[in-house]
Amino acid sequence: MPIYEYRCEDCGKISEFLFVKTDETAIPQCKRCKSKKMRRILSRVRVIRSEESRMESLADPSKWSGLDEKDPKSMARWMKRMGKEMGEEMGEDVDQMVEEAMEEERASKSEEGIED
Repeated sequence: MPIYEYRCEDCGKISEFLFVKTDETAIPQCKRCKSKKMRRILSRVRVIRSEESRMESLADPSKWSGLDEKDPKSMARWMKRMGKEMGEEMGEDVDQMVEEAMEEERASKSEEGIED
């Protein structure tokens, strides 16, 4: 039973759909905006790795290079990389958290500028 990915041409959301039959021609509906303007996209190949292999990869010091814990963008890249190593996709949720963190940082900097 294949799982196919489709991108909504209206809102850009990528969704996965399971088809019971490979010859099924039903056009899926966007899970976000309910549009039927969906285009099938090529999915990434998923490689199954053992937990031991993933942990060894995470323990590699070179994975930590370029990490600046004070920079939200750097932290977002690191979180996505770690999520990828653990086999989890960290898409829009991480992007939203980074945007919120950057907004808070801008707000605190502007408050500091006003107080000085």
